[in-house]
Amino acid sequence: MPLAIVHSRGIDGLAAPAVAVEVHLAGGLPSVTLVGLPDTEVKEARDRVRAALQNSGFEFPGRRITINLAPADLPKESGRFDLPIALGILAASGQIPAPALAGHEFAGELSLSGELRPIRGSLAMALAAGRIGRSFVLPVASAREAALASKASVLAAGSLLEVCAHLTGQGRLAECVVGDERGDDAGDYPDLAEVRGQVQAKRALEIAAAGAHSLLLAGPPGTGKSMLASRLPGLLPPMNLAAALESAAVLSLAGQFELAAFRRHPFRAPHHTASSAALVGGGSVPRPGEISLAHKGVLFLDEIPEFDRRVLEALREPLDSGRIHISRAARQAEFPAEFQLVAAMNP
Repeated sequence: MPLAIVHSRGIDGLAAPAVAVEVHLAGGLPSVTLVGLPDTEVKEARDRVRAALQNSGFEFPGRRITINLAPADLPKESGRFDLPIALGILAASGQIPAPALAGHEFAGELSLSGELRPIRGSLAMALAAGRIGRSFVLPVASAREAALASKASVLAAGSLLEVCAHLTGQGRLAECVVGDERGDDAGDYPDLAEVRGQVQAKRALEIAAAGAHSLLLAGPPGTGKSMLASRLPGLLPPMNLAAALESAAVLSLAGQFELAAFRRHPFRAPHHTASSAALVGGGSVPRPGEISLAHKGVLFLDEIPEFDRRVLEALREPLDSGRIHISRAARQAEFPAEFQLVAAMNP
């Protein structure tokens, strides 16, 4: 059958809408046409997939290949579609059985040798896939992160050959299972006991942690303002699983999540030259900013008088609502932004 459909997922803000990768082989001069609003990274998949298939011992069909990423009105970005495109070509050309693809979703970037490389946003995609009931095949480096979504069955693969062996019954991918990870204990946060003196400032820090209050530290250089601020996350109450997953999913979108830091309150300290888009999020493809990366944690703005006034004004609505809605000409996205603001300044 010259048509194959492979299930995958895109990224739209914190959501992970389903994407069907449709591959059709037809007669005519050999060519590869990629449609469905792909960006430059996705278009470059044609060359990566060709080399990965040939170096893995498969035949790249010398036919007219049309690849459609549906729905057509959803912009597609990053190299996450390399693996589903490669599998679609193999299934459409009869090199692997097409029915075996139905119960899985796939995402992963391919190297020219056929090895799988990690991708951003794997946790957000696994959370969405778990509601559908399909197994999610991901690169090994992304699978443990995605396995935190306990409702999803996550299979870890190291290469295109391993995925094909699983689909043809010649091998089996191991299911990645991660327990109720708690990351580092609270004792591994910077300890408030290390601060000598500053009784009044430490008392203010404890009150701010108890009531989720914003805090302004003012004092001469070297008095310990930054040291005090960095110890606030260790005073905050532990995160529940839902909050920890939401915080981890945002960090995963930025490629900054570490499994050892799961359930730990993030601490973000952007430089005072940060732009409004860097702080609240933005870009032609909306990405989370520092306020979202600090979700369920602390945002520390040192030397706050040096920040641009428009940057600080942009914090008003997120501080009130706990969310940030980013609107651009072609894209809109909403990210969580429940953070505790701590600022410091010199007199």
